Amino acid sequence: MFMNIEDIKKGIEKDLESVKDLKELNELHIKYLSKKGIITELNSKIKDVPNDKKKEFGMEVNSLRTYFNEKYNALKEKFENDELNKKLESESIDISLPSTKVSIGSPNILEKLIEEVEEIFMSMGYDVVDGPEVEEDKYNFEMLNIPKGHPARDAQDTFYIEGEEILLRSQTSPVQVRTMLKAEGKKPVRVICPGKTYRRDDDDATHSHQFMQIEGLLVDKDISLSDLKGTFEVVFKKLFGDSVEVRLRPSYYQFTEPSVEVDISCFNCKGDGCNICKNTGFITICGAGVVHPDVLRMSGFDPSVWSGFAFGFGAERVAMLKYGINDLRVFYNTDLREVNNFDRGEISSND
Repeated sequence: MFMNIEDIKKGIEKDLESVKDLKELNELHIKYLSKKGIITELNSKIKDVPNDKKKEFGMEVNSLRTYFNEKYNALKEKFENDELNKKLESESIDISLPSTKVSIGSPNILEKLIEEVEEIFMSMGYDVVDGPEVEEDKYNFEMLNIPKGHPARDAQDTFYIEGEEILLRSQTSPVQVRTMLKAEGKKPVRVICPGKTYRRDDDDATHSHQFMQIEGLLVDKDISLSDLKGTFEVVFKKLFGDSVEVRLRPSYYQFTEPSVEVDISCFNCKGDGCNICKNTGFITICGAGVVHPDVLRMSGFDPSVWSGFAFGFGAERVAMLKYGINDLRVFYNTDLREVNNFDRGEISSND
């Protein structure tokens, strides 16, 4: 049996000397180390070896396997290197040729603006929440103090899906309502709700049937318009610079009382008057107000104890003002010639 091992080793040496390429080397590996290979089958013969010789026989078989593997691996590395060198010699690369320029996109400026707004509000303790885009009439209108038959429903030109009960949300206010209901009138609410909204409208440079809205809500005790203005002082100074001034003008919304329009001083003319602000020195940027007592009551809050403010603005409008974009369709355009400037942080109205 031991003499057989020596014969196998001599056969390995002879076979390895005659190998010419990787294919023949692999065939040799199969011959000796496959399931039915010569070295593998030696293990099955250990039962025929006397007990006092089994250990020695096993060590000899392992030594033979190690010997074959060392020779095999050395030859394999040699053949692979030879093939690689041969391939490199037959191929040539002209490194003086110019590289292929691949156009790549940039983060969408609208998404960047929304993330910036979210970070500002989160730094003030607000949560970012979301809700369904397919909404119930109850949350989109009725619990916002806009009952059926109210003319404000016509002004929003809503997309109805099933009768007059299921619709595409025309604002993100339903998210505020759902959040207040979860609070059950027992704890403060401080949230912003960015998301898609839908209204029947023409698609042009300043309008779209689908747009991004950012609404916010704060409900707590002893909240007033001064808290609202102070909040916007922080937000718009971070967005447009420390020199921006904020003013509130009386307005009317069904879900707030009192209601206001929020203006900021024109960042282009610094309040002197220009075509952007229509020579008024101020630009209207959003609507807001103190949450109507009926809205609080319908959502489970006692208006004699709790108060709050709410606001909402279009993300596209803020981005257009911040980056000097005069056509909101750019936000949804896939033409790389138009979006390649989005990563600069500044975009002129001529880009």
